[in-house]
Amino acid sequence: MMPELLTILFVLNPVSGGKKKPEWKTLIMDYFKELPHKIDFYELTGGNDQPAIQSKIKEMNAQRVVAVGGDGTVSLVGKILIQNKILLGILPGGSANGMAAELKIPSDPQKALDIIVSGKIHPCDTIRINEDDMVFHLADLGLNAQIIKYFDESRFRGMLTYSRMLFKALANKSLMKVHLKGDNLDETIAAYMIVIANASKYGTGAVINPDAVTDDGVFELVIVRRIALSEFIKLFWSYKSFNPRSVEIIETKKVEIISKKSVRFQIDGEYKGKIKNIRAEIMPASLRVLVPEDSV
Repeated sequence: MMPELLTILFVLNPVSGGKKKPEWKTLIMDYFKELPHKIDFYELTGGNDQPAIQSKIKEMNAQRVVAVGGDGTVSLVGKILIQNKILLGILPGGSANGMAAELKIPSDPQKALDIIVSGKIHPCDTIRINEDDMVFHLADLGLNAQIIKYFDESRFRGMLTYSRMLFKALANKSLMKVHLKGDNLDETIAAYMIVIANASKYGTGAVINPDAVTDDGVFELVIVRRIALSEFIKLFWSYKSFNPRSVEIIETKKVEIISKKSVRFQIDGEYKGKIKNIRAEIMPASLRVLVPEDSV
């Protein structure tokens, strides 16, 4: 029986990953050399990429589009494919690959490529933000968004730099006062960080939302009310039971977060700047993702 002929577009992020990152284009071409499938490439420019990718998908009638990079690349491609029958594939090639880890996509390029061709289809929820943006993985306000801003401004990468930025953010932390309004929610709270979570952990491996399920039709608000250094280490390096006086997790389908003062905000590792109002709503099974057979 002849295998199904696939048309696959690979979207490569040339700045993802460290100095020792794989030569992804060569690896992909070698993998498909003896296979009947049609493949093509688009390399991100950091400019007007979204319409260019959409045009490329239409031109080649792509059945699968693969994000080759980290969480930011996955998010960019996911936004294009949302509510679309085209399948999303992931080749983890970034410094942070949280969503790939969440879906048990291996870091080994050959094994990850096997999933692009023969993986199972997972209908994944996404979270719509303010009508014009999307969370595939994790978004947050406050402390972690501050860390990402510092990290983006640094010339260096890696976990050591991230750790330095973390302690810098802790030294400059400020308490946010926000109003939460949504499903069974109508309260004003004070917090150092609020996470809008569709997944369980950051790309660093830090578990923030241990009971996350990516296809359950809800998302979680993780509210960090207090910042004791010991609690923060639990939060970002190893999961242990959180002190409920410090961290609260609320399951919901939608929420509006209103702040009197502008607060820092990030989505899937991309710093978005300061905002005062966020509306978040679950979009069940809105993205179809290729995952291993033993995944979610």
